[in-house]
Amino acid sequence: MPPVVRYCATPAGRVAYSLAGSGPPLLCDAGWVTHLTRQLELFAFAPFLAGLAQRHTVIRYDKPGCGLSSRDGADLSFEAQLAAALAVADAAGASRFSLFGASQGGQIAAAIAARHPDRVADLVLYGTCANGADLAPAEVRDSLGALVRAHWGLGSNVLASIFIAEPSAAEVAAFTQAQRSWAVAEVAADMLEVYYGTDVRADLPQIRARTVVLHREADPATRFQLGQEVAALIPEAAFVPLPGASHLYYHGHWAEVLAAMRGFLDQAVSPGPPLTGRELQVAGLIADGLTNHAIASRLGVAPRTAEAHVENIRRKLRVRSRAQIAAWVTEQRLRG
Repeated sequence: MPPVVRYCATPAGRVAYSLAGSGPPLLCDAGWVTHLTRQLELFAFAPFLAGLAQRHTVIRYDKPGCGLSSRDGADLSFEAQLAAALAVADAAGASRFSLFGASQGGQIAAAIAARHPDRVADLVLYGTCANGADLAPAEVRDSLGALVRAHWGLGSNVLASIFIAEPSAAEVAAFTQAQRSWAVAEVAADMLEVYYGTDVRADLPQIRARTVVLHREADPATRFQLGQEVAALIPEAAFVPLPGASHLYYHGHWAEVLAAMRGFLDQAVSPGPPLTGRELQVAGLIADGLTNHAIASRLGVAPRTAEAHVENIRRKLRVRSRAQIAAWVTEQRLRG
């Protein structure tokens, strides 16, 4: 069945989003240009989504200016795209979520995880790079952007050969038709140039979410070494080399990508030493918005005792704020 499309206001413009499946929330940035309904028709996107939706509430959205999102006056800047992703999560009721970012969406996802650690439980990056300028020499980047802007049909044909190693005529036709229906030439070119001009190397060491970086060994669009760099810059990130030579995660050996992603997300996350029964009770009251004095009154203990419980919880969960404690409680409730 076609997805139910919803809309929300974002700093980048009105954005379309949809939900699929059930379980813990998983916010997905599919990268570059998108279309919530027509993307389901391209290659193995639909079964890939179905595989994720078996265990998660998958939150997808169309990039600003793309697909079913408003195409008038959209702000396509990197910061606006980041704000749009968070606005979608808010609209979907996901205060804390797992996050998947592919290609250009990997930069968006990494920046969200770095700058909003209280919101991201787990991070999956696929086929992305830290610095967009490393994707190709300057003259190639400039030429490709100009080609897409001047002749979208020819530009999408060239991109098909970049995203898919040795594509068949049918694959080129399907990819070209899809891309041209997902975004107009100006938007596609602008989005491509934003990717080329974005550098998240300073953000990556700030990421504290449990992270895995997936990268195909023969990716023709984003060299394997660029994925390795991303993983090396994120503290304790796991790096998983994958077979295949397609930049698109839902093309070629897509089942291996899905299996690696689900295996990572399904792993139990240990939040640190287990909390005592009273500490769990205090954590729940923090999540309900109670102050230390209110908690002390509710439990019939001295305010200093309540404060000591809060400090012990922070230490055990290795967090700094009450908001992070509340986010942990929410995650446990979703998992339970």
